[in-house]
Amino acid sequence: MKVLSNLMNKQFIVLAMSMTLACITGDLSANKGLEIAILSDKNNDGFIDSSSTMTMKLINKRGDVVTRKLRFKRLEVPTDGDKSIAIFESPRDVKGVAILSYAHKVEADDQWLYLPALKRVKRIASKNKSGPFLGSEFSFEDFSFQEVEKYEYVYLEEEIYLNNPCYVIERKPLDPYSGYTKQLVWIDKENYLVQKIHHFDRKSFHLKTQLFKDYRKYEGFFWQPHEIEMINHQNGKKSILIFDDVKLKSGFTDRDFSQNSLKRSR
Repeated sequence: MKVLSNLMNKQFIVLAMSMTLACITGDLSANKGLEIAILSDKNNDGFIDSSSTMTMKLINKRGDVVTRKLRFKRLEVPTDGDKSIAIFESPRDVKGVAILSYAHKVEADDQWLYLPALKRVKRIASKNKSGPFLGSEFSFEDFSFQEVEKYEYVYLEEEIYLNNPCYVIERKPLDPYSGYTKQLVWIDKENYLVQKIHHFDRKSFHLKTQLFKDYRKYEGFFWQPHEIEMINHQNGKKSILIFDDVKLKSGFTDRDFSQNSLKRSR
């Protein structure tokens, strides 16, 4: 409870600073955008750790489907961004490939890729994180967690999406190496769950749409989408992540999210 209290105090301080700045500058839309983002982010607080199995479907513009199986683990780090590891189990050509991510509140995220064929852990440079992750429409950047402090926000409007009243906010990445110039985010008004994101590329064209589906609540507070779809409007491809067997509080520690753990992931 103390950790959660510290995190909530930090979020309150960030919001209070934004409100003060908004009063000085008159930029109330930025203040409201940040407030909505903080309330949405609180849906990810307090889970401690989680694990799940994932099915990744790669669908080309002809409709052909390639299916991959993964294991996914995540560790909450209340004083910083969360840690996660995704490990491919099939098919054979990607079995054992793993990506380790350390999200950070302000600094650039750290990511490492393990390639079993080379028996090598490769650090992913910040300027390369906009590239596609193993042929999918998800980038390395998409596989890290989107911390509130990483963006500037503007509230745009309210809109009905799939019969749900939603806030629409614009967020702009502060990371100069981000693959996106901005993102439009639809967040439902009832539970503050992200429903849809429009991603705009470095030329400010609408590149991808990310859809979050089949939310389920665990232990009365933690919301998990069981399907995430990424549609690339420029190449006609899409990728879908399907989550199953979601478990919280399995007792993971930092040792389960080290570079050595990548090598043991098989």
